[in-house]
Amino acid sequence: MKPRLATRSRIVNHPLSPEERQMTSIQETGERVAANVERVIVGKRQEVRLTLVALLCRGHLLIEDVPGTGKTMLAKAVARSLGCSFRRIQFTPDLLPSDVTGLSIYNQRTQEFEFRPGPIMAQVVLADEINRATPKTQSALLECMEEHQATIDGTTYTMPEPFLVIATQNPIEYEGTFALPEAQLDRFMLRIRLGYPSQADEQTILDQQKITHPLEDLKEVLSVADLRELQKAVREIYVDPSVTDYIVRLVNATRTHPDVYLGASPRGSLALYRTGQALAAIAGRDYVIPDDIKTLAESCLAHRLIIKTSSSMHDIDPRQVVAELLGSVAVDASRAVGPDRRGAKSAVLDGSVSGQRGPSGSAAR
Repeated sequence: MKPRLATRSRIVNHPLSPEERQMTSIQETGERVAANVERVIVGKRQEVRLTLVALLCRGHLLIEDVPGTGKTMLAKAVARSLGCSFRRIQFTPDLLPSDVTGLSIYNQRTQEFEFRPGPIMAQVVLADEINRATPKTQSALLECMEEHQATIDGTTYTMPEPFLVIATQNPIEYEGTFALPEAQLDRFMLRIRLGYPSQADEQTILDQQKITHPLEDLKEVLSVADLRELQKAVREIYVDPSVTDYIVRLVNATRTHPDVYLGASPRGSLALYRTGQALAAIAGRDYVIPDDIKTLAESCLAHRLIIKTSSSMHDIDPRQVVAELLGSVAVDASRAVGPDRRGAKSAVLDGSVSGQRGPSGSAAR
């Protein structure tokens, strides 16, 4: 009997595979960073998770909300949790592109031009009220955000890694603002809204800040080097062809919708693909399911859509269009394949990960 009990014990307490350990590590790290940020941003767990998703995908975040909801605090909390450098740029109509990227100044002592980097040369950059700057200044961010570099006076400077731009804009006040062009909106991987806290959460905020601000005591919980490793690991998350097909058909449906003048670009498809991988990793899975894509669809696609004028007059909103498409575009079951057809395929099709295994054989947690 004893040998049989020992054998059973070995089966139940089997050692984790490298893939399982990696997924567990990503999940635990994500929870640790999110919990640290939530010491400052109370009651906004989903928004904090989406911020981490953008960070793991090397993407950028647009926060559209009214003043005083914690947009700046979110950016500062993320930077402190990761030990990253942080700079804040207050966008105004008289802000120049060189105020953002930096400029070359003539040094009379050395008789040479010296480059003085601007605030964009930081790891976490908060572009506050970005729609108050002129289009010329807004365009200074395009190369930095897309190519992670800035060309100044013919010299190219590389952005530090990781590089995350968190831009904010006020959707209420339009006087003295310049709407972001479609080319720049498309470069934001996600758009979120923080919204007002609940009454209980607002009371918690008041109690927390009675004497000092929680941000002052926030500690680093993840090093920059570890973050870079996590960013690499996220790219290895398995995406089944059925999920890829679902992403493409969902994005393509935005281009043919009768209320949409301009649909999402292929960059939108890639954003859904990358963020799906990151969200699956944070959930402790090594494969993406359709529910991941559905969770991210509004944040990934809504800001990329331009509604026809005739439809806007009837209060048709891009978020309504995305919600409608999520209800009409189904997953094509016939395209689901994978190394573990019985495990990964059923998990992908059902959208349920309980008890299922990914392509690498790791169980979902």
